[in-house]
Amino acid sequence: MDLLDGMATTRAIRRYRPDPVPEADLASILWHATRAPSGSNRQPVRYLALRDGPEARRAKAVIGEAARAAWGAKRAQDGYDEGSGADASSPKARTARTMQAYVDGLDDVPVVVLVCALPRRSVTGLHVGASVYPACQNLLLAARALGYGGTMMMWHGLVEDRLRAVLGIPDEVTVAATVTLGVPEGRHGPVRRLPLGDVVFDGRWEAPAPWAVDPPGTRFTAAGPPRRPDSLTGGAGTTDGARET
Repeated sequence: MDLLDGMATTRAIRRYRPDPVPEADLASILWHATRAPSGSNRQPVRYLALRDGPEARRAKAVIGEAARAAWGAKRAQDGYDEGSGADASSPKARTARTMQAYVDGLDDVPVVVLVCALPRRSVTGLHVGASVYPACQNLLLAARALGYGGTMMMWHGLVEDRLRAVLGIPDEVTVAATVTLGVPEGRHGPVRRLPLGDVVFDGRWEAPAPWAVDPPGTRFTAAGPPRRPDSLTGGAGTTDGARET
């Protein structure tokens, strides 16, 4: 698969077949994840793959419990079942169904990868992300290339202490992301995003960039459903709102 085509068509996949991911494919996905850059080439990223062992099953159940609670609260507070969400055929309602199916099935996702970072001298917050999240994108692109799909979420943070106890993760290690992987029930892209001219500036903030032109045939989407002022933040990190997944 062409690299640019892969980047333009890799979408968040949250529906998986029960098929296992062969170890050779999982090794290849994670090998390509390790090719990502890291700050000062310190390579602090570590990958904890949860498959079918007893600890893995317990950890998946813990993550699934947290995800269901968090999504239930977000669904209510963001009004996913109100307005256009009351129409089962609307994009908003379809997104709600997809997310509900995702959290309901988390215990049975073929592979869950906890992406972690070793402690480094006062390297926290954004510095950790600078090393971890390029690796997560490599991981998802490699999965796409091999016929799999996945998405990244952060709901592990709600039950991190329990996960550490189940999996023996030291306190000083940062659990930076959770990535779910499997054979897609649906299909990948092309994805839709905001027009390039809306997000690219030239020379100063909000100065138009006439050269920032979308390729012919590009389709667009708004940046997600309207949010209530008191809505929750976080959740599935790659959620693309009610109009695109």
